[in-house]
Amino acid sequence: MKRLICAFAVACSTLATAVSAQSVADRLNDYPTAARADYVFACMVTNGQTREMLDRCACSIDEIASILPYAKYLQAETVLSMRRVGGERMSFFKSASMAEHLVADMRRAQAEAEIVCF
Repeated sequence: MKRLICAFAVACSTLATAVSAQSVADRLNDYPTAARADYVFACMVTNGQTREMLDRCACSIDEIASILPYAKYLQAETVLSMRRVGGERMSFFKSASMAEHLVADMRRAQAEAEIVCF
């Protein structure tokens, strides 16, 4: 009976660890491949198209993904894109506090990535 209880406890512990590890892995890998590639291509255009920059840019998006969930990254990218359009209707994206917070969070993640990767 003790062996059965011990085996059950080990199984529960292993399952909890696996679920925890899986959720962390899922959280760190919620960026679609195309979004990661877009970021790396844009980063390389800005910083130089060398193998070293490929590694640094890939590190950068990985670091951003570990800090900022993809949904928030996408929202911040949308705000920045809408700010470029201009016009009265788009002024919301330039002045709304929610939009400012989204962009600030992304900028902080980018700054962290720059410190770690560049």
